[in-house]
Amino acid sequence: MITRRPGRERGHFDHGWLDSHHTFSFGDYHDDRHMGFRSLRVINEDRVQPGAGFATHGHRDMEIISWVLAGCLEHKDSLGNGEVIAPGEIQMMSAGTGVRHSEFNPSLTDPVHFLQIWVLPDTENLPPRYEQQRVRIGDPRCELKLLVSGSGRDDSIRIARDADLYLAAFGTGGSLDHDLRPGRHAWIQVAKGRMRLGDLALEAGDGAAISGEDRVVLFADEAAEALLFDLD
Repeated sequence: MITRRPGRERGHFDHGWLDSHHTFSFGDYHDDRHMGFRSLRVINEDRVQPGAGFATHGHRDMEIISWVLAGCLEHKDSLGNGEVIAPGEIQMMSAGTGVRHSEFNPSLTDPVHFLQIWVLPDTENLPPRYEQQRVRIGDPRCELKLLVSGSGRDDSIRIARDADLYLAAFGTGGSLDHDLRPGRHAWIQVAKGRMRLGDLALEAGDGAAISGEDRVVLFADEAAEALLFDLD
C-alpha cells in the first residue's frame, strides 16, 4: 500500500524569519492523522532568513538529522561542537540523555533551506553523540546513496535505530529501485524536482508512506532529489 502525503497539505507557519512546513504533527501543528510514520517522527522543511535562527534549546532521546538543500546552517551544541553544514553534507545529533544546541543561518544575504528529521531511537538514555559527513555521489544522474543507518555500514552515519536513510539523486529520465525486506516499510520525501513512485506522481514537498510492498521503484520526470527511509 502506498499513501501520498501532499506537500500542500502539510502544516505551514510563516513567522517572517522562519517559513516552515511540517509533514507530521509538530509544535503548534497537530493532526491526529499525521503523528509520524513508524519510527519517523518529524520531517520539517525550513527556510530561515539571513542572520536568523533557532536559539539554544534542548533535546533528549531523539536521533536528529539535518540535510541542507541551499545556503548554510551553523550548529553549536553543549558537547562542544561548532560546525557549518552546507549542501552535500549530512549531520546527525543523537540527543540521548540530553543535549542543548542552536541552529543559525550565518549568511547576512542568503536564506538557508533545509530538512530536519527526527527518528525515535530504539534505546533511551544513550550518551549524546554528533557526526557530520560530506556525501560523495558517484553518479549524480542516478544514485542511491546510503547516508544514515542503524549499522553504520558503507561509511554511513550510525543512528540508534534499525532504520536506513538514502539519498536518491536523479537526472531527467533516471530510475532507481530499492528492495524492501519482509516486514519493512518505507517513506519517500521529495526534496527537489518531480518524480514518480510507481504510477504515483510526486513533486518537491510531497511524501509517501509505503507498507506491504517488496520494492520501491522511482522514476524522475526531471532532475530530482529525494530522501528514502527504509524503516522497521
